[in-house]
Amino acid sequence: MGETSFEQVGGVGVLVLERPERKNALSLALLQELLATTEMLKKRNDVKVLIIKSSSESFCSGHNLKELHSENSELHREIFSVCGRFMLSLQQIPQVAIAQVRGIATAAGCQLVAACDLAIAEEGAIFATPGVKVGIFCTTPSIPLGRTIGPKRALEMLFTASNISATQAQEWGLINEITSAEALELRTMELAQQIASHSAEVLASGKRAFYHHIQLTTENAYQCGTDFMVENLQKKAAKEGIGAFLEKRPPVW
Repeated sequence: MGETSFEQVGGVGVLVLERPERKNALSLALLQELLATTEMLKKRNDVKVLIIKSSSESFCSGHNLKELHSENSELHREIFSVCGRFMLSLQQIPQVAIAQVRGIATAAGCQLVAACDLAIAEEGAIFATPGVKVGIFCTTPSIPLGRTIGPKRALEMLFTASNISATQAQEWGLINEITSAEALELRTMELAQQIASHSAEVLASGKRAFYHHIQLTTENAYQCGTDFMVENLQKKAAKEGIGAFLEKRPPVW
C-alpha cells in the first residue's frame, strides 16, 4: 500500500491515511486501498475495532479535485462508485469503526466521519461540506451526514458551505467526543481498547442488528430486535457472559 498503512494493536486495527501533501484527498487510488482494507477486515475476527486516522495535521479534505476536473464521466463514475462501496463497507464490516479527526474533515472527508460508527476529534477540528463553492453539491457526503445529524442541519452545512467547529459537531451528533490535540491519539486508543475488551461475536452481530433495524418502522424494528435477542442468547458469548456474571468472575471470550 502506498496511500494508506494498516497495523494491528491487539484487537484494534489502525488504518492511516498517508497522503499528507494533498491533505489526504480521496484519489481513486486511495479509495481503492481503503476499500481493499475493509474487504480484508470482513474476513477477520481477530480485529474487533478499526481506527481511521491521518498521518498528518489534516484528516481528509475530500475528493481529489484534479481527478474530478476532467471530461471523463466514466472516471467520475468509478470514483464515486468505489467511494460509495467503501463508505457502505464501514457499516458492513464486523468491526466498530472509529474516526480519529485531526484538523479538517471536509466534503467526502466529512462523509467519512459520518459514515464511521463513532468519532473523536481534537478541539481544533473543522468540519464542512463546501462543494457549492466550486460548483459541486456534496450529494454523496449528504447521505451519511443527513442520516447522522438530521436533514435541517445537514442542509445548512450543504447550502452554506460554512465550517462547523468540533463543539458544534458534537452538539449536532456528528462526533462523540472532543479532546485536546495532545490527548487525541491516546483517548481514541483507550476507547477502542474498551470496546475491544468485549466479545467480537457480540459486537459484530449487534452492529449488524443496529444498522438493520434503524431503517425499519418502530413496529418492525421491535420484531427484528426480538429475533436478534433470541438469536444472541443462543450464542456462546451470551452463555459465557451470563454464566460469568452469575458466578461473579470475569468472562472469557
